Amino acid sequence: MKKLLAILMALSVLFSFAACNSGGEETTAAEETTVATPENPTIRMSTTTSVNDSGLLPFIFPVFEQKTGYKVEVQSAGTGAAIQKAKDGNADLILVHSKASEEEFVNEGYGVERIPFMFNYFVVVGPKDDPAEIKDSENAAAAFSKIAAAESKFVSRGDDSGTHKAELKIWGENTPDGETDTWYISAGQGMGACLTMANEQGAYCLTDKATFLSNKDSLPELDIILEESEDMKNTYSVIECNPEKLDGINTDGAKALIDWLLSEEADSLIAKYGEEEYGQALFTVIAE
Repeated sequence: MKKLLAILMALSVLFSFAACNSGGEETTAAEETTVATPENPTIRMSTTTSVNDSGLLPFIFPVFEQKTGYKVEVQSAGTGAAIQKAKDGNADLILVHSKASEEEFVNEGYGVERIPFMFNYFVVVGPKDDPAEIKDSENAAAAFSKIAAAESKFVSRGDDSGTHKAELKIWGENTPDGETDTWYISAGQGMGACLTMANEQGAYCLTDKATFLSNKDSLPELDIILEESEDMKNTYSVIECNPEKLDGINTDGAKALIDWLLSEEADSLIAKYGEEEYGQALFTVIAE
């Protein structure tokens, strides 16, 4: 009798465990959302280095991918190179920051519509002792004039990127000549390499704020010396590549990603990116 009771109790415990485990699995399954894989699940984005190297895209894109079943392949380079990739048919959309180049891309028929959706600011970084005394300058143009007058070292991207074009616009007619103005260093490199060079040589440099802050720990000799003047506003736009001009464009994927980038969900993610790690948002969404 005792043996029978023991067997019955063991069976009771076993069934109870199975029931609990089954219930737990049902709860987990209910919480998971199964997303149908799109017909063409790969979206090719050609973009500028700042939004990728700053960590923004790796931060926001997993949310889009999990929600939609798409996979975003990000190719990052200077704006000029990023746009050329799209012209060569190697992208479905672009995310860049050079208004004139973006408008040209659309006007030539490569892009459907230029949609500005967020911004941050370029900043002038330099040696902590600020040898050219630019800290209290009214704007970047005034700061650049002081740097030139003092012949303090300045590292330029020199690579036809959005940042390089913004720098040239600030210099205007007074753009230095890298061959005769030995203090002006045209690096022909990406933003990270230029910041490293400025750090090593005690030079000034124009950079987007997000990239500087995300790399600040490796740049101990540099500080932000001038920031947030109107001539350093840095606007980012997204543009769908035109399937009537270019072959093999994933139009559905490009539209889906653009719609999501303009959504409240993406706005919320962009608005909070950087707050926890840097104590401030690195990008600002453009209000409609």
